[in-house]
Amino acid sequence: MKNLSKILVLFFPFLIFGQGATKKEVNQQVQTWVSLNTVTKFSDHWGVVADAHIRENGFFESNNFYFLRGGASYIPNASVSLTAGYAHMWLAPTKEGWSTYADENRIYQQAQLITKVGKVSILQRLRNEQRWQEKMVNDEPSGELRFTDRIRYLASFTIPVFRKKNLPSLVLSDELLIHFGKEVVYNTFDQNRLFIGIKQNINPKLSYDFGYMNVYQEKYSGYQYDMNHTIRLFFYLNTAIKHNAPKAPEHHSGDE
Repeated sequence: MKNLSKILVLFFPFLIFGQGATKKEVNQQVQTWVSLNTVTKFSDHWGVVADAHIRENGFFESNNFYFLRGGASYIPNASVSLTAGYAHMWLAPTKEGWSTYADENRIYQQAQLITKVGKVSILQRLRNEQRWQEKMVNDEPSGELRFTDRIRYLASFTIPVFRKKNLPSLVLSDELLIHFGKEVVYNTFDQNRLFIGIKQNINPKLSYDFGYMNVYQEKYSGYQYDMNHTIRLFFYLNTAIKHNAPKAPEHHSGDE
């Protein structure tokens, strides 16, 4: 009996902690995501990027966000690019009865590398974002901002399936996002984005990818998650103002 008492005393704090722990909640959602991602070269080593994104709940049932991004790219060769710029998001309200969009301002810096292993093209991207998110109270801007610094790493694999280059290739990609900030207490892990689909060239300048993206995101509470089952259709346009400028590297934003 004395030994049993010692065991109970030893494990009592853990029993209390276990009873007080909040149960994990996962919200399953279906979304549709469409975007146009462009790179326009104006010299041998410089270009501008411009992206436009729309993400909808369900199959275009209601809006989730609108997103625009621009920037300048230094492109030393066809495999490497360095980009910095500004982006803005209009985030739709999620609370019932609310109608006011929240603004988010970002500046970002990124490095991208494209390599090949056999016939497989591997795109790696490291992006750092500084984000100022508008806080909403009673469907109105509160005048307060939440600042976070977010780091993202993307690895994307394009795998030829057919011998003819005009036929689709298989695309597998994954992006891990972590963020830091005063209010980031329980969710340093922000989200993970896994994509499987096809990629096809429409012409030498325009291509698209289409498939399924799983977006798994942790909320600030630390126990609430969104599991977004997403239909994704992204278009990529690479052009040059200077007639003899070398072709820009593949542009894969992969997300907002």
